[in-house]
Amino acid sequence: MPTQPIILIIDDDERLNLLLKRFLRDFGFATIAAAHPREGLKLLRRKSPDLVILDVMLPEMDGFSVCKAIRAETAVPIIMLTARGEVADKVIGLELGADDYLAKPFEPRELVARIHAVLRRRAPSPGASKAVFGELEIDFERRQARLQGRPIELTTNEFAALALLVRHAGKVLSRDQILQELRGIDCDAFNRSVDITVSRIRQKLGDDPQSPAYIKTVWGTGYLFIGKKAA
Repeated sequence: MPTQPIILIIDDDERLNLLLKRFLRDFGFATIAAAHPREGLKLLRRKSPDLVILDVMLPEMDGFSVCKAIRAETAVPIIMLTARGEVADKVIGLELGADDYLAKPFEPRELVARIHAVLRRRAPSPGASKAVFGELEIDFERRQARLQGRPIELTTNEFAALALLVRHAGKVLSRDQILQELRGIDCDAFNRSVDITVSRIRQKLGDDPQSPAYIKTVWGTGYLFIGKKAA
């Protein structure tokens, strides 16, 4: 019998935590919750969840600080809950390594859809294999990337974006195409998340956007993977 994905909720609204635990359980998820960020980080280390739902507004330590702390330890997917859908909150969360965001109040079924979309990006790709572009190696099955033989610490979202560009090497992908492929659901017009994700990938690859070896910006359109495949 397949193991239930474990979802960790970190939110100081205990009533919401209880409702989400009940709702997510009906969709086949095992859920654990913490109302305090430090308790949440302890649960993260003890339980090794498959995904974290993280509120921005938390006591003593805000969600951005918690996100940064999580990213210092693990690449577990993170969905952040933002008050009023503030664009600034979304941008900061994405820059810190969050995989997705959802504004409060939200429809629980949308949260489930986003959880499924993020977890799908962690699953092995059909026909998974490896691809080598100079000093960059992509392992689609293990969902890992190496540069000069050393592993690159990519979040789920970052690896999914890199893998998408690699699989469409030589083809320009628009921001809307990338966003749709990564989210798996309809999104609003706010798509700066794609630029932020690509920027983070470039930093980790040491890829100069002015003279790229891997990812080229096609102004007004999107991005193009230009890495030269090893013979």
